[in-house]
Amino acid sequence: MSSSDKPELVERDVKDKVDDKEDNSGFIDKVKGFIHDIGEKIEETIGFGKPTADVAQIHLPCINLEKAEIVVDVLIKNPNPVPIPLVDIDYLIESDGRKLLSGLIPDAGTIHAHGEETVKIPVTLIYDDIKSTYDDIKPGSIIPYRLKVDLIVDVPVFGRLTLPLEKTGEIPIPYKPDIDMEKIHFERFSWEETIAILHLKLENMNDFDLGLNALDYEVWLSEVSIGSAELEKSAKIGKNGISYIEIPISFRPKDFGSALWDMIRGKGTGYSMKGHINVDTPFGAMKLPISKEGGTTRLKKNREDGGDDDDDE
Repeated sequence: MSSSDKPELVERDVKDKVDDKEDNSGFIDKVKGFIHDIGEKIEETIGFGKPTADVAQIHLPCINLEKAEIVVDVLIKNPNPVPIPLVDIDYLIESDGRKLLSGLIPDAGTIHAHGEETVKIPVTLIYDDIKSTYDDIKPGSIIPYRLKVDLIVDVPVFGRLTLPLEKTGEIPIPYKPDIDMEKIHFERFSWEETIAILHLKLENMNDFDLGLNALDYEVWLSEVSIGSAELEKSAKIGKNGISYIEIPISFRPKDFGSALWDMIRGKGTGYSMKGHINVDTPFGAMKLPISKEGGTTRLKKNREDGGDDDDDE
């Protein structure tokens, strides 16, 4: 054999190996394709598919000065012919990239075959925890939030899947309104029963409107309770605004002794108010406390011509 034949034999051998490699890769691709096709046929025949999820609603059943209770409704649809377990729910609430709250709910239930379920995720934001961690979040403000939820489900054929969800919105940090009694007007005077009008000033310290629906409070004049009063009509207090309302009330002047005469003479007397107001807000209904300690007011009688005996304070 001549030396010139050797390179030809080497080239043929390399070529054969390349051809074998191409044949093997082609065979593997065919096997993969076959398995994929079989998998699709199984899914089509048996009806297995990936579940879907979406945030249906976020509502606040309770919100006050201490906390906000949030319920997240997540709608999960299961297209499979068998129930699938909801293994875990992992959630995170953050504001401007800062964590407010996170948690894990294990063994969250089962989604029925060919059905859908609304899974409720209850979370509670404690305002003191937020304010102690982030001192730039002030009472009365509105902060943005981002909710992230990972639903981990176990599906036949597919195995464990994570369904990620995300939702953004705003949540308030409420601040209690400030209340003052500016004056009391007589409507009818009697030692046994006097009907008067309380002139109240309410200041809204929040960055959102308050729709005043009801008051639940008690008033003390000179350390003597004159009872409670009711709101006759609703009122709106704009954000960071002031509203004036008039509340009718009846009491017995003879129970006050010399304090009544001080008020009539214009000297004024101390008063206190404690109670709650029910308001509507863009975030739902709230019941907020109101209180005033050590205030001073005076009685004002109506003259027959409809004017006042003296000027308003």
